[in-house]
Amino acid sequence: MSLSIIKAGLLDTIQDTGRNGYGNWGINPGGAMDNFATQVANMLVGNCCSEPVIEMHFPAPQILFEQNVLFAVTGGNFNPTLDDESIPLWHPIVARKNTVLHFPKLNYGATCYLSIHGGFCVEKWLNSYSTHLKAGAGGCEGRPLKKGDEISTKESSIYFARLLEQKKNVRVLPWQADVRKIYKQPHEIMVIAGHEWQSLQKESQTDFLNAEYSIHPSSDRMGYQLKGPSLQLEHKIELLSSAVHFGTIQLIHDGQMIILMADHQTTGGYPRIGHVISAHIPKLAQLRPGDRLRFKIVDMDTAEQLLLEQEQELKILQRACLSRLNDLVLC
Repeated sequence: MSLSIIKAGLLDTIQDTGRNGYGNWGINPGGAMDNFATQVANMLVGNCCSEPVIEMHFPAPQILFEQNVLFAVTGGNFNPTLDDESIPLWHPIVARKNTVLHFPKLNYGATCYLSIHGGFCVEKWLNSYSTHLKAGAGGCEGRPLKKGDEISTKESSIYFARLLEQKKNVRVLPWQADVRKIYKQPHEIMVIAGHEWQSLQKESQTDFLNAEYSIHPSSDRMGYQLKGPSLQLEHKIELLSSAVHFGTIQLIHDGQMIILMADHQTTGGYPRIGHVISAHIPKLAQLRPGDRLRFKIVDMDTAEQLLLEQEQELKILQRACLSRLNDLVLC
């Protein structure tokens, strides 16, 4: 069983939930920009949360399913179609072989995810399937997907064709993930204060909390460069390089900020004035160049509570999806 790329997109890569535990070697976790959407995509098709998916940016690829398949599309809305028939996001969908998945129009969001029941047969590097572009490892030969690539998928004991009506090429299964709470107020990003927050001038602290910032066009998987009021430190400080993480907000020399994203370096020497809370990384990951955002500082207890609620929702969703899939298969 396999699928093939009949037209490549802007940046299509194999990703999973990340390559953790190798920061002391200078190897960042990488992984999907939106780990929440990645996990939900896998849950909808009955996979383990850490199975690899295809992460897509717009313009996205055209993909030929060479076998009957159960799949899901989550994350940003690129108006997906199957053989020119519109299909919804956040649903499990059965497709007949030789159908083509296409993403013709950007509606909203920055990254979109495709999961397949059983998962993809791709290379594992340092305990992760994620593509590490700089190292040229993991995923599909450590590179973006290109036209003509064929990606094998794991064999399934489920005969998906029986779930399709005669002469129908697609069936949307009647349940979905409700993600409205996770992505609500998409332009408000909560942060906790960083080590150098108190080193900012009071006026700059006020600007940070009250101003609107736009995402610069040169932003990518390494970092989102922000454009807004110039922030200033009370006094010039010299910092040793120290560990940084996905969501760390650094203040650079010109007074602007960079938010480190999935492919960030493992250490940095710029002042760390804040950290995006883990529960808001999915919202942040779906913002595009040109989008605007505001920051709101919260305490650690609030950040931990929001993350705990998000993780509990994922567990509930996973149990519900497995139950519905088992009922469907046993019918």
